[in-house]
Amino acid sequence: MTAAGGAPAATAGAGGGHGIADAADAGAFLARLVRLERAAPVRLRSADVAGRTALWGRLPWGVLVVRTVAGPGPGDATVAAGELLAVLSSGGGALPARRDEQWRWPLPPTRSRRVETLPGGELRRIAAAAAGALREASTHGVAGRAVGQRALRDALLDHVPVVVTPDDPSGEPVEVTQRMVQGMVRMGFLGVAGEGAAAAGDCDVQVRVAGRWVGLVGPYGATWSQKATDLAVRPL
Repeated sequence: MTAAGGAPAATAGAGGGHGIADAADAGAFLARLVRLERAAPVRLRSADVAGRTALWGRLPWGVLVVRTVAGPGPGDATVAAGELLAVLSSGGGALPARRDEQWRWPLPPTRSRRVETLPGGELRRIAAAAAGALREASTHGVAGRAVGQRALRDALLDHVPVVVTPDDPSGEPVEVTQRMVQGMVRMGFLGVAGEGAAAAGDCDVQVRVAGRWVGLVGPYGATWSQKATDLAVRPL
């Protein structure tokens, strides 16, 4: 159940516990989330698949990230990611103090459609190229002129390295921003290069659309970004 504005409604799991069965899996997600945003909230929502829980977070550059782990979860609750990580690391089962008011963002619809499949190695390359461009511009400037670090970062994150043209002529092109790509790589959703089935980025990543949301869905999690809505200005 979801309250207005995307905030969790007041539901509770059995016994007030967090309901996560795989602490290592959830802990890996939470550790990366806290590393990127120390005070990050995490929203736990029982998934459509029985016995699974979706962990939702928001990265500092404005994209949502999600990883589904084993365990029924608490229903729908938001807590501090760092506090939940500490509980899981100690082997505890209690749900940390609820902070439902800290979740202020809508979630994408549960149903989505695939519009394209991308090789994970290509997304790694795109992310690495952006990091190299940032280092180069930070050192030498742009066209010989110094540019602030924040402006450089925002410009790179807003860049659209992938545009998917739908087969339907009436369909709108789907833009995949650098923000989404960085979310996939920084959260480890492509796996570790050189290890396992996703070695060297061999995994496939789906580009999916749900309403005005665009998502990248990889083997270990997904990033979602909401397309800007058209704004109309009318005279009073």
